[in-house]
Amino acid sequence: MRIVVVGGGIVGLGSAYELVCDGHDVTVLDAGAVGAGASHGNAAKITMAEATPVPAPGMVLQGLKWMLKADSPLFVRPSLSPTFVRFMVTMARHCNEGDFRHALEVHLDMASTCAGVLDEWADDGLSFEMHRKGVLLVFEDRETFEHRVRLNEAFAPFGMAPELLDADALHDREPCLSERARHALFFPDDRQVEPDSLTGALAKRLEELGARVHEHTRVLDFEQTGSRVSAVVTDAGRVECDQVVLATGVWTGLLAAKLGTALPIGPGKGYSIDYSPSPVPLRTPLTFEDAHVAVTPLNGRLRLAGTMEFAGLDTGVNARRMAAVTRAANRGFRDWDEDAPHAEPWAGLRPMTADGLPIVGRLRPDSNVVVASGHGMLGLTLAPSTAKTVRDLARDVESGRPSPLTPYGPERFLRSSRRRARRAGAREHR
Repeated sequence: MRIVVVGGGIVGLGSAYELVCDGHDVTVLDAGAVGAGASHGNAAKITMAEATPVPAPGMVLQGLKWMLKADSPLFVRPSLSPTFVRFMVTMARHCNEGDFRHALEVHLDMASTCAGVLDEWADDGLSFEMHRKGVLLVFEDRETFEHRVRLNEAFAPFGMAPELLDADALHDREPCLSERARHALFFPDDRQVEPDSLTGALAKRLEELGARVHEHTRVLDFEQTGSRVSAVVTDAGRVECDQVVLATGVWTGLLAAKLGTALPIGPGKGYSIDYSPSPVPLRTPLTFEDAHVAVTPLNGRLRLAGTMEFAGLDTGVNARRMAAVTRAANRGFRDWDEDAPHAEPWAGLRPMTADGLPIVGRLRPDSNVVVASGHGMLGLTLAPSTAKTVRDLARDVESGRPSPLTPYGPERFLRSSRRRARRAGAREHR
């Protein structure tokens, strides 16, 4: 079948690769350069250990406190936009223990196949930078540490039993940490992948296998016959198709709206900066949990990544928020060199959903459009399993079979949209 994948990030390219390997004729369209969006500057971690959803118990109260600090780990720029208000209110409703545990379990289940798929891709000949160094979750505050330890029971069914480290054991393992680091969890199975190397390898192999990868090609609209898309209209012309995959990150909701289905995907800006060479002799990737800043050693460099900023579609680098990321390193390491050589800071928009779960599934039960977006801060972690799911969904579309319902399908939002429409209709008739 002729399948158009809209979006050339890690999710779109991974999905395209699985579809090509399944025998489909695939075209990838990206409005910019492939791999240059949110995929480019992420924390470079395959992180089962940090698969917790953003909506969490206590986040509302903490978020209100942080709103007064522009350099806090979470910052919300106030807006009266109805879409923004509805998104934030819905997210607040999911900040409870039940929804948090449910989303965590779904994330862990999706992420549990990631390592196997990456190994499969490597065995297929894709050449990308990958490390198997595990991850340290480092804490200054004991209460925060103990709260995280209580979550370990959720990880046990997936074979994840972290090692608990006190201050002495932690500093024996990583002497470059400052005395502020008092507690840690070590998860040995987490991996690290340099994202540009993976997106580059996927794009190269796709073209070798006969797929077409069109960069700087903007999708303008879709041609439909009934509920099915027959062509994608771009600024470079029409592309006829039998199926479409929407994997355009924060822009997925806007494209889905052109097909008559609103999907609530909001932008959550994150920041990163690369130091080359590394200013500290760090052996193990880690996250400073109190500051929510990830530190990932890569070949010849060190990446810092962190913060969550709800500020619309602004991709500019906020100097105060970037300074908060580097300040975490200055606090967390003994001899951090603030003037160490580094690349320009990066900011990108992560595709967030109000319930913290991705959106992967058919846009509507009778549609030939598959959605693969809303992965939040776990795009790299969940992309391999998402790619396999997209492949299976394409098989369902081709055969005419209904696709199974999942906790992360678009239908959960379609139901709420219908309820809002019914309530609005009832008000009009009063």
